[in-house]
Amino acid sequence: MDDDSVKMSALLVASLTSFITPFMAASINIALPAIGNEFLTNAILLSWVPTSFLLAAAMFAVPFGRIADIYGMKKVFTYGMIFFTITSFLAAIAPSIISLIIFRIMQGIGCAMIFVTGLAIITAVFPPNERGKAIGINIAAVYVGLSMGPVLGGILTQYFGWRSLFYLVIPLGLIVIFLLFWKLKVEWAESKGEKFDIVGSLFYSLALLMVMYGFSILPGNLGIIMIIIGVLGVLAFVLWELKVESPVLDMKLFFKNYRFASSNLAALINYSATAAVVFLLSLYLQYLKGFNPQSTGLILVAQPVIMAIFAPLAGRLSDRYEPRSIATIGMAIITVGLFIFTFLGRDTSLWLIIGVLGVLGFGFGLFSSPNTNAIMGSVERRFYGVASATVSTMRLIGQTMSMGLVILIFSILIGQVQIMPENYPALLESIKISFITFTVLCFIGIFVSWPRK
Repeated sequence: MDDDSVKMSALLVASLTSFITPFMAASINIALPAIGNEFLTNAILLSWVPTSFLLAAAMFAVPFGRIADIYGMKKVFTYGMIFFTITSFLAAIAPSIISLIIFRIMQGIGCAMIFVTGLAIITAVFPPNERGKAIGINIAAVYVGLSMGPVLGGILTQYFGWRSLFYLVIPLGLIVIFLLFWKLKVEWAESKGEKFDIVGSLFYSLALLMVMYGFSILPGNLGIIMIIIGVLGVLAFVLWELKVESPVLDMKLFFKNYRFASSNLAALINYSATAAVVFLLSLYLQYLKGFNPQSTGLILVAQPVIMAIFAPLAGRLSDRYEPRSIATIGMAIITVGLFIFTFLGRDTSLWLIIGVLGVLGFGFGLFSSPNTNAIMGSVERRFYGVASATVSTMRLIGQTMSMGLVILIFSILIGQVQIMPENYPALLESIKISFITFTVLCFIGIFVSWPRK
């Protein structure tokens, strides 16, 4: 295959998978009330349907990024897509909320294999002067998935039930698998022959599990103990990675590469402050405003549609101008949108909500592509897999922390009860406190994102 054919094939399969996984996540958020009603589950357990997926994906992203560098990006990408498709079928036939959460964990593992390699493949095949545009198209595919998730997810949930969302993913997964074998015959393994750091991978995954799970069960004593153990595990991981010959995550990238470190931290803060927005508004619109899943999806689509429009433009701009400057402007716009949502009430105008979602979408579009371009452009080729994994990990940890914050606030104000009309005042208060917390986080992110070197 010639270079142009390889580039287009890589962009096609990476963008298709970048569409599928966020589509799944966005549509599930719309379906949560329907899932809760079928299984008669409480608000805390229900929130683990999206959180378990994110946590599993975050735990396995860095190890699979390193495995891809050693054994081949296409190989890990392909196996991940196969596993994701199979587990989607299992989730579709889940007989209980616990089994659904287990299958979501398995889906998260498949997602980790897909996301860490897709971006790395694009970075490997596109030269620096075309990379921002390609990353912008790839991120636009993410936002198209996020756009269609609420709309199509709402329609499918209302007329065919929430299980139809998982069934829909299966043929899409099969199409991607077919394209992988038919079109993409090139393999990339920049660190072939190097050792895989099993000990470091275990430290990383278990420490992250302890911190994230402990965070989600605060303010109980067990949650505090697990967080302390997890933080000690993170410290042990860093010390181990600094001395091991072939680290799963080269910590020197963070200590010696300021651009890489600051852009990753900005991404972590951004996703921590924004990932739960759709979850909160889905509950707000369906419980407090009384909208059905289809209408809720049509309202929430405003944000990702604007994202999808501006992400490719921002990606192209980041090829010409300092990417972190563009990303910082995006972060500031997101902060304004989150601040407006802190005044959300039972009588808030629907048009105001749609308008603020558009503001958030514009901010996201300006932030994501340039910030990702800054990260991927700051490392050597042999670190593309790890850098891609780090991008995914910052997003996934941020998303998990965002949901963890919401779970913590829900635990304190609502408790482990099913959401009923008598709980609506507590639900609204929880939503408002969540937005206040996210606004403060995003405001801090402006200063982290701002380029200094």
